[in-house]
Amino acid sequence: MPLVDVMKGARQFASAFARSDSSVPRDPAIDGTLALIREGYPFIWNRCRTLGSDIFTTRIMGKPAVCIHGAEAAELFYDETKLQRGGAVPRRVVTSLFGKKAVHTLDGEAHKRRKLAFMSLMTEASLERLTSLMAEQWQLAIRRWPAQSSVVLFDESQRILTAAVCEWAGIRIEPDDVPVRAQHLGEMVDAFGGVGPRLWRGKLARFAAERWIMNQVRAVRLGLVVAEPGTALDVLTKYRDERGHQLDTHTVAVEILNVIRPTSAIAWYITDAAHALHRFPEARAQLLSDTDDGRYANLFLQEVRRFYPFTPYLGAMVKTPFEWRGHHFKPGSLVLLDVYGASRDPAIWRDADSFRPERFTDYQPTAYNFIPQGGGSPNHGHRCAGERVTLLSLSLALRCLTRDMTYEVEPNQDLSIDLTRMPTRPASGMILHNVVPTADLELEPARTSEAAYRDYQNPIPLS
Repeated sequence: MPLVDVMKGARQFASAFARSDSSVPRDPAIDGTLALIREGYPFIWNRCRTLGSDIFTTRIMGKPAVCIHGAEAAELFYDETKLQRGGAVPRRVVTSLFGKKAVHTLDGEAHKRRKLAFMSLMTEASLERLTSLMAEQWQLAIRRWPAQSSVVLFDESQRILTAAVCEWAGIRIEPDDVPVRAQHLGEMVDAFGGVGPRLWRGKLARFAAERWIMNQVRAVRLGLVVAEPGTALDVLTKYRDERGHQLDTHTVAVEILNVIRPTSAIAWYITDAAHALHRFPEARAQLLSDTDDGRYANLFLQEVRRFYPFTPYLGAMVKTPFEWRGHHFKPGSLVLLDVYGASRDPAIWRDADSFRPERFTDYQPTAYNFIPQGGGSPNHGHRCAGERVTLLSLSLALRCLTRDMTYEVEPNQDLSIDLTRMPTRPASGMILHNVVPTADLELEPARTSEAAYRDYQNPIPLS
């Protein structure tokens, strides 16, 4: 094709893009994909600040996209009459992170019904059993670590969480298998923001994990094994959809992994918490002197979830046409909700770039302005069903890191956090050495106060 024709086509493409919606700011780049890769987490937030708008248009992988930011945007994002998850999750994320036909890809009644099955696992008695199993695994690990020259907290946390959650979910796992199963779960999570080798490691890990769980599902359905009542294996093997049909064996395995995998992924937050303890020693001192029934610990873990990013943004597809902020949303259009910026917006968070757990003392976030694990109601919207598990697991890990052992942080390690890598964490995984259990190592099930977990419905203005 002659160069003049190529240039003419490029000008026509840019001109059409510029006319697409003149009332709403647009990313000046013809396509934002390379900038998204280059900037990582702050991609949407950077442009919202530059353009002075909570909404702008761009193109991602050549396709039109609308990026939105803020509490009102989050409330819109979770309006299922306007937007849907179906078709919004990139295929590479489905095939590595969530799995085909997963609850994350459903909408409407199908989503609500299947999510209720997940929420049925979150009873007080069930969660107490899970945290007890986690406490046992932490005890075993802390007693084992002094014999090691050093430990990588991220890797060890994954193994602790994997062993505990598999037993809780009714999945049989031999102790010798824990490291490889934990590695597979971690590779599935690590793949969601990756390409090339990272993505293919995640896909291969999913293939192996699905086959492992499918064998156990088949054993239950053939009557060779009896699933423990109330476990994920039991509930999801028996689950019937809105048409009264059982899920196929593969989909059951996918959904059981969607119980196990997110719990294993809490290792990212645990590593972040250890990083915060090291980077902000005044917070550690406050935790050690806390006598208010763990009140400061709850503030601390909420600030960890705010300050340390995990999910950069969430995607949905326009279901029916509507107008918002001067933009006409067309059916089938991609909408990206800014999750990272929601935790960094100075209009919501005073001194947003500082680590200040006490900010949560006088400020109760809503279901839409504090969305590290999604927004809306835990029981009905797309807010993560495992959010409470995250809080309980973090509470327990925090106690271990501050009260049940002493340790030194390896000085010659890379503690940087790369915002262009998704998901991100301290690069070295937090290397600890000279671990010593406390004299009276006895871990009780972790508990969080109502301040640490609720449906964030009654905002209190920042003082």
